[in-house]
Order: sequence, then structure tokens, then C-alpha cells
Amino acid sequence: MVETVSLSRCHGGAQGFYRHTSREIGRSMGFSVFTPAAASKARVPILLWLSGLTCTEENFTIKAGAQRLAADAGFLVVAPDTSPRDTGIEGEDDDWAFGTGAGFYLDATVEPWSRHYRMESYIVRELPGVIADAFPGDPQRMGIFGHSMGGHGALSLALKNPGMFRSVSALAPMNSLMGCQMGIDALQRYLGDDREAWRAYDVVDLIRSGHRAPPILADQGTEDEFLPNLLPDALAAACRDAGQALTLNMREGYDHSYWFIQSFLADHFEHHARALGS
Repeated sequence: MVETVSLSRCHGGAQGFYRHTSREIGRSMGFSVFTPAAASKARVPILLWLSGLTCTEENFTIKAGAQRLAADAGFLVVAPDTSPRDTGIEGEDDDWAFGTGAGFYLDATVEPWSRHYRMESYIVRELPGVIADAFPGDPQRMGIFGHSMGGHGALSLALKNPGMFRSVSALAPMNSLMGCQMGIDALQRYLGDDREAWRAYDVVDLIRSGHRAPPILADQGTEDEFLPNLLPDALAAACRDAGQALTLNMREGYDHSYWFIQSFLADHFEHHARALGS
């Protein structure tokens, strides 16, 4: 059952914040939904946004200015939280890059994290059904996009679930968790020492091992303070070598912030609209 936390009129539609008890997470999870006016007449495409480290369902919803774009395109935009919260696991709030706010959109296999940190299964197996049951969105016309850690989630989940997402894009995505220390630390703590298991969550490795997604749009700022962890050149090389369609835009002077996201978000809505219709 979905509980409405708040609901406000916005750009002719409605912006809401919601909670429900997740079977995959085993905890209450929050998410936001923008419902456009077009949804009063028929089910509309779903665009699923995955946020980055330290974020909740509020950051993108409040800061990105997506509602006007979603209203014009006729998209139902869903933004889930980035991790379980208040699980009682010791140390979950100790590190901004691990635990609370840092679920990395994977299913942990190491105790105690495996009890609740199942963000991949939540996003792929549960949330689309929750949305389709409670909102006028069409799960057969669903795209996915995200920022930073959420960009990693969007790309990896699209690559691993062919046919589920008809469009995919990312802003400043983490492209190789196995290629940066921040990613390695998270993989080791969530999945253990078996590097073979890590490969399921590395975008570059997924592409090189034969996984494919719809054409990818990615934007990356050249002044991004996290650029050494993001590795856009590795994404470009993997896509070129494997024949995976990619448009990678290096945006001169832009950083990692929501000012960067706001600047190019319209391009991403246009990208998804071409694939999903509106």
C-alpha cells in the first residue's frame, strides 16, 4: 500500500512524495512521482531517475527543474530513495560513500548488508509494479536515467535487463566501479572479495562482456571534481570497441552539481521522448 506524504499542484499536473513498505528491502522506502496532466486521459510513459551518493528522493525532485520538462513531454517521473534507511546496521551512517545514501543500486551479499541493501531487486523487481498499480504510468514504455552513482545504476540496470528499459541516459555517471577506489571499496564491503561477482555492477565490464542497452546518451562536465572516479573515456572506449551506441558530450567548464544537471536535462528528456513517445 502506497502512503501519500504530500501532494502539490505543479505545471498542470501533480508532484507527490510517497512511502511504502518494500518486500525486497524489508523496510519503508520513500519515492517521489510527478504525474503530468496527460495522465488524466491515458497511461503515460514512465521515466525512472536514480540519484547519486548522499541523495534522497527529494534532491532531484526539488533541484533539477524536471517537472516542466515532464509536463511538456507527458512523462510520469519517478525518483526513489538511494538506499534503505534506519536499518539498525552498525556503521551504516559512518561513511558518506557507503551505507545510508549509498546503496549503489546493487544487491548486497555480505552480512549484515544483505538483510536490507537490495536496491537492484527493488528497482527492477518491485518498484515498477508499485508504480503501475498506484499511478497512471505504462511499464511497457519505461526509460531510466541518473546522475553519478545513479548514472552507474541506470546504465548497469539497462544493460542487464534488455527490453525492460526502452531508453537510457546518464549525467556524470560512474562508469567503472572496479576502476576507481570508491567503487572498489563499496563492492568489497557489499559483495565480498570475489571479483567475479563485482563484474555484474561494472558498466564498462558489462559492455565488454556482451551486454547491450538502447542507445546511451551521457553528459560529463570537464571541471567535475569527481572526474577521476567517473572514467568517461573508459565508457567511450568500451562502447566503441563493442559497437554499443553512445553519444558522450564533454561539457566544457561544468562541474558535478545540480546546476550541471539543470543545464542539460532537457536534452535527456528529448532523448527519452524519441524512444518512448509522449
